[in-house]
Amino acid sequence: MKEHLPGSAGGPVIEVSGLTKRYGDVLAVDDVGLSVRAGQTYALLGLNGAGKTTLIRMLLGMITPTAGSARVLGAAVTAGQRSAWARTGYLVEAPAAYPELTVRENLHLYARLRRLNHPGRHVEDIIERLALAPYADRRARTLSMGNLQRLALAKALIHTPDLLILDEPVNGLDPAGVVEIRTLLTGLAHQHGTTVLISSHLLAEVARLGGRIAILHQGRLLAEHDADSLDAHRRRHLKVATRDDATAHRVLREHGYHPEPGLLLTDQRALARPEQVATVLVKAGVPPTELHLVEEDLEAYFLRIVGVGHA
Repeated sequence: MKEHLPGSAGGPVIEVSGLTKRYGDVLAVDDVGLSVRAGQTYALLGLNGAGKTTLIRMLLGMITPTAGSARVLGAAVTAGQRSAWARTGYLVEAPAAYPELTVRENLHLYARLRRLNHPGRHVEDIIERLALAPYADRRARTLSMGNLQRLALAKALIHTPDLLILDEPVNGLDPAGVVEIRTLLTGLAHQHGTTVLISSHLLAEVARLGGRIAILHQGRLLAEHDADSLDAHRRRHLKVATRDDATAHRVLREHGYHPEPGLLLTDQRALARPEQVATVLVKAGVPPTELHLVEEDLEAYFLRIVGVGHA
């Protein structure tokens, strides 16, 4: 593991304050502030059009913010600033490659652009890590979308960057490929101390990566959570049904519960000890015909936070 990244003085690898981007009347990113630590996996989660790609492009210096500031690897992101990019790998939007060159030729060209010593060694290593060996001598134009994505990831990783910035990195991959990329990214963070910033619209997938999750919607940062604390923010209720719900409702209130319409209980006492609810109802002569704990899934939680669908 890296103790800290040279040039960042041990501080945040990415630091954003009040970052805003406006296109005419469209506010693509609205006053976003966040901080990413060295070795952390940090996910920007949002629907299409939430502002994730615009934010990433500002971090990479591809577009100029309307307001606010950003620092990457200890350097302010400004037009023409290049000091951080030798230590950064990135994939933004659609994967690109020279269509008439093979996978191996594309990677050799990119290794030379990165001015790597022993480029052939780097190329063969990344071909193996990204499972590209069966396609290494195929022209890029013949690759599937998933394998083009692998090639783009290989280009981003070929120089072993300190910071990896990936926009929707599992787009186009089959389930096996998604698992492989997840394992790769987790290993980079845990074993090599690589800082990983990704964007995605898939909450369940980014939750499996661990690290920290920021939820963006309509350009604003709505919430930030550690992935392992997501469960604490998901709604839960105890669903109860009886043959006489009106009586059951009254009995539960008499015993200090607060049933909602449909005999839904969100009291912590009921959630922790549902068997006590059953005992109360049985003793009152209205035994439950249904009693089970319902937990909001990750997708429902995400949609509730961004205000899409039912709360």
